[in-house]
Amino acid sequence: MKKSVRKAIIAGNWKMNKTRPEAKELLEAIKPLVANAEGKVEVIACVPFTNLETAVNTTAGSNIKVGAENVHFEKSGAFTGEISADMLVELGVEYVVIGHSERRQYFGETDETVNKRTKAALAAGLKPIVCVGELLWERECNITEEVIARQIKLDLYDVSAEDVKKTVIAYEPVWAIGTGKTATADQAEEVCAFIRATLAKIYDEATAQAVTIQYGGSMNAGNAAELLSKENVDGGLIGGASLKAADFNTIVQAAVNG
Repeated sequence: MKKSVRKAIIAGNWKMNKTRPEAKELLEAIKPLVANAEGKVEVIACVPFTNLETAVNTTAGSNIKVGAENVHFEKSGAFTGEISADMLVELGVEYVVIGHSERRQYFGETDETVNKRTKAALAAGLKPIVCVGELLWERECNITEEVIARQIKLDLYDVSAEDVKKTVIAYEPVWAIGTGKTATADQAEEVCAFIRATLAKIYDEATAQAVTIQYGGSMNAGNAAELLSKENVDGGLIGGASLKAADFNTIVQAAVNG
């Protein structure tokens, strides 16, 4: 992690968890724990749509930013159940997760729609956290780099270098999401370094060095320090551990001290 070159970011991805009172309680517990990260590590809570207003209000005046878990690519229209980028901005949301493996696996998300959502988010002033990662069988077939390169090229198609610098890439090996399995620190570093090299080919080295690349495959309180010690692992997109204030804080502190 090169905090002198690019921003270290720890983002909690709450998924479909927490009612509004529960969200407020958790954020109130996290706030004092991570206050020392201000200016050193960007701390984000990505919460369900129903919790966004609660999260924005609860974190007001703190160093915790709020993110959504998805966004639609149209500004408005007949898209029942969807939320636009402008709606998120109006609430005070700053970040948005796009293309999470669960969205791809269960809800038909494709690289084309990830690209559209990413551009819509950027146009509205949101900072996208774009997720990429390979399936277990793709890793076993030794095509991880092919899969990742394809996703990066398609997901960021026609996105300018300046906008890419505002974008976070989260490497989340699908075989390590919610399975308890975690890529080794060396495996995470290898793919995050490959993502950076791919960005350098598409854009240039300076742009690639400016982009924050997170690891998003079951980072937890026990393995965070080792993962974050790697040069190209600039933070984490945290699932289950983000729902426990103490565990989430341990990860944030590993980033502060890394």
